[in-house]
Amino acid sequence: MFIVFTRFANWLTYTILNLDPTTKIADAVHFFIEDTSKIFVLILVMIYLIAILRASMNMERVRDTLQGRSKWFGYSAGSLFGAITPFCSCSSIPMFLGFTAAGIPTGVTLSFLITSPLLNEVAIVLLGSLLGLKFTITYLIAGISVGILGGIFFDKIGADKMLQPMAQKLYEGEHKKVETDSVTLKLSLKDRHNFAKKEAIEIFSRIWKWVLLGVGIGAGLHGFVPQSWIIHHLGDGAWWTVPSAVLLGIPLYSNASGMIPIIETLLLKGLPVGTSLAFMLSTVGASFPEFLMLKQVLKPRLLVYLFGYFLIAFTFIGLLINMLF
Repeated sequence: MFIVFTRFANWLTYTILNLDPTTKIADAVHFFIEDTSKIFVLILVMIYLIAILRASMNMERVRDTLQGRSKWFGYSAGSLFGAITPFCSCSSIPMFLGFTAAGIPTGVTLSFLITSPLLNEVAIVLLGSLLGLKFTITYLIAGISVGILGGIFFDKIGADKMLQPMAQKLYEGEHKKVETDSVTLKLSLKDRHNFAKKEAIEIFSRIWKWVLLGVGIGAGLHGFVPQSWIIHHLGDGAWWTVPSAVLLGIPLYSNASGMIPIIETLLLKGLPVGTSLAFMLSTVGASFPEFLMLKQVLKPRLLVYLFGYFLIAFTFIGLLINMLF
């Protein structure tokens, strides 16, 4: 689906800029062009489509459906939807903004945001073929569980009160709009288009520079995984190596598909399964570029909670897997 952005980055990096594909600078430039163009398009398209949907549907019924059922249903739906959408940690943010603007409960949107970069169909197929069924099922259960439990936790601590004013305005704006749904449903096609266009442009104008900065940092870190250092220092199986692997993985930036060959190498070199899994979860599930962009949506206190949740959840999973396998 995103091959067009890869081809655009190929053309700009290797044909127009004439960079050598074998160099690190070419790899970083290619990553920056591909991810920036993809996220910009996703922001505009996803916000526009969800705004059109909001202007055409009775969102009160959608929200009541989620809130009226068991809470596990909403968190599970958010987490499973994240598992089938092929987004990295930064590309998930436009969808997160769209859900917030639609008035979807914050815990459910965070379940999606947490799970989306962790799981996708390509990663699962690669995991199965390279690392075996046992590792794949373990990773799948761990990723979905982290998303569901995260949604529950963030609703418990009142995450919807810790959104930045822009996101709070979007969230509360939808609640106010619900009161006039009977009027909204009578909007013409042109009115809906104008409403969606205005919202997409407004959100894009607020966060585009942070996307450039976040992806710029991600491009510098992309592909940098110190394999020999990890094996030398974290391969003895001591308990502290698991949280260390998580702390090392969070600043790095990669997607699940890109990490799988690296994890295969680490496992072959003797790194424990739980430590390898914790490192993979932290590398693909959280990143500095993601936190930099989320800073425009979530208040610092909520970002600290999110960072702490990632650290504790990934460490617990790693320690548990090391005990079981």
